[in-house]
Amino acid sequence: MSTPYPFTALVGQTDLRLALLLNAVSPAVGGVLVRGEKGTAKSTAVRALSTLLPQVDVVPGCRFSCAPTAPDPACPDGPHEPGPAAARPARMVELPVGASEDRLVGALDIERALAEGVKAFEPGLLADAHRGILYVDEVNLLHDHLIDLLLDAAAMGASYVEREGVSVRHAARFLLVGTMNPEEGELRPQLLDRFGLTVEVAASREPLQRVEVVRRRLAYEDDPAGFAGRWSADEEEVRARVVAARALLPQVRLGDTSLLQIAATCAGFEVDGMRADIVMARTATALAAWAGRTEVRKEDVRQAALLALPHRRRRNPFDAPGLDEEKLDRILDGFPDDEPEPEPEPEGPGEGPEDGGPDGGGPDGGGGVPPQGSEPDAPETEPEAEAPAEPEQRPETQPSAQENEAAGPAEQAAVRAAEPFRTKMLSVPGLGEGASGRRSRARTAHGRTTGAQRPRGQLTKLHLAATIHAAAPHQKARGRTGRGLVVRKDDLRQATREGREGNLVLFLVDASGSMAARQRMSAVKGAVLSLLLDAYQRRDKVGLITFRGSSAELALPPTSSVDAAATRLENLPTGGRTPLAAGLLKAHEVLRIERLRDPSRRPLLVVVTDGRATSAGSVGGDPRELSARSARLLAAGGVASVVVDCESGPVRLGLAGALAADLGGPAVTLDGLRADSLAGLVKNVRTPSPTLRRAA
Repeated sequence: MSTPYPFTALVGQTDLRLALLLNAVSPAVGGVLVRGEKGTAKSTAVRALSTLLPQVDVVPGCRFSCAPTAPDPACPDGPHEPGPAAARPARMVELPVGASEDRLVGALDIERALAEGVKAFEPGLLADAHRGILYVDEVNLLHDHLIDLLLDAAAMGASYVEREGVSVRHAARFLLVGTMNPEEGELRPQLLDRFGLTVEVAASREPLQRVEVVRRRLAYEDDPAGFAGRWSADEEEVRARVVAARALLPQVRLGDTSLLQIAATCAGFEVDGMRADIVMARTATALAAWAGRTEVRKEDVRQAALLALPHRRRRNPFDAPGLDEEKLDRILDGFPDDEPEPEPEPEGPGEGPEDGGPDGGGPDGGGGVPPQGSEPDAPETEPEAEAPAEPEQRPETQPSAQENEAAGPAEQAAVRAAEPFRTKMLSVPGLGEGASGRRSRARTAHGRTTGAQRPRGQLTKLHLAATIHAAAPHQKARGRTGRGLVVRKDDLRQATREGREGNLVLFLVDASGSMAARQRMSAVKGAVLSLLLDAYQRRDKVGLITFRGSSAELALPPTSSVDAAATRLENLPTGGRTPLAAGLLKAHEVLRIERLRDPSRRPLLVVVTDGRATSAGSVGGDPRELSARSARLLAAGGVASVVVDCESGPVRLGLAGALAADLGGPAVTLDGLRADSLAGLVKNVRTPSPTLRRAA
């Protein structure tokens, strides 16, 4: 077994270490979601935490880690008789992104259950993680149904496996830690809310701190055991402090004033539901226990808010995470402490020998992590000023006429997008087999049952009626004598189910001079922003191509991060001629490459244009004829398309409608795109049809 990197040897990342330690003290806090760019020690910190957890006593031979003093009465390996306990280290179990449902919750032997009535159960990762840590790297890339199972188990403290009326239940209480890179896509808000705390991490821009990170990492890689040995005293110190804080936790008093502070903070920041209040209360209590106190103070409530609220304030993927600390202070200042300030304690967070390095006052503060804003003044410690800046907000005012004039006649400054709105449903026709989502019909592991088939590989979803129907004619030949059904492996039938899949929504946006009118481009950006929000809610991948001047540009390669697409859209300049054919050919090339990378994910091309074509780019020829041929090329490849017609004014040329006919899909106006519009209903994007194509 490899030697993990010591937790106390981590450099900087104060909030990350504090959040992990608070969950180690009180697992009821609800886990940690760590958001940050790649290479910021997210995984290293989580793996290092497992060595700080105290050992657990288990019933010998129990696959579900039952506690000898209070075994689970429903344990599949039970009932457990009183006896000696076996001690083992707390486990750190990793859930791979590509794990199956059976690997997560466990597998039930359906054949034995039907034929013998025996619950032959093979435990999954939830059972392994009981009374330990369950770590999900890249949790934002995990399939939605696995996230639902995972968070349900974390909330209930138990895992249920149901297979056609046969069920198994076992305890599953664990510290849930997820890490993610926001550039690869966001979690939906209701899932964000299920994580107790969240932490934003970023690499330090301080050279001395970066030097220390490299120095320690190289020393660890050269001699892992020796490096860990140099930090063993600090590790043991923090481990003892975790044990002491756990023991003190039941004695911590959460007074009425603190409860009012928590309630006022959650109400002031308009968070949804009551989970935030409960998590803040548990976090503040854990902070007091970690500091060795039995009373919750105002600073505990403030720190709890900074960890528990930022991710609960996001309403859509375009909102910047974070918390207004000045507003937080104003809310808390309205509630004076209900007890006099006690004498300073030498072992509070950020003070005392427990917070030092190997000599008690080392360069990184060891495991004793101070609250935000009170980091020790040391060269290796990341200063508060180095916190990652929030994404730039959209400008509140439009650029002046002088700014537009300075941009030149061929290019105008970017304009602000109009407010997004709820769009009508756009879907790809037919039945796909892509990743789980909420847009188009597909064969999925979850959904309504539509039929049965012989299983390909391991049976996961039994079709009971079809299985009995297959086994019934052979009962006499198989010598059935009792009441039980004689079932063979060949009789088992897999249920086929229909649900929804996520698609690749590729936006092709006209940024030429014909689209450059300020109000018009603002409305166009608002429509695309609305479609991006719809793509986020339906679990799609998105890409963005723009065309103007004489060429097309892939502004954003296909990604799960719709907020990245929104940023590219917001900064999109306009002006120049209209190379429509170049944009269509660029879309064809991007979709061809994506089909090789992910053949099961079906594309939906959304062309946002007025249909004009005034430039043939580098190809030459008639721009309109070239555009028509390019559109028919996409249609021949089976690409489902929709054209958002941006033409305005009393005189309309109908060019967008002609383009839609060449693409074999419908055209919808900006007003008709709204879900509450009376201009028409767009339900499905038609497949390319020869009857809809114009003759070349």
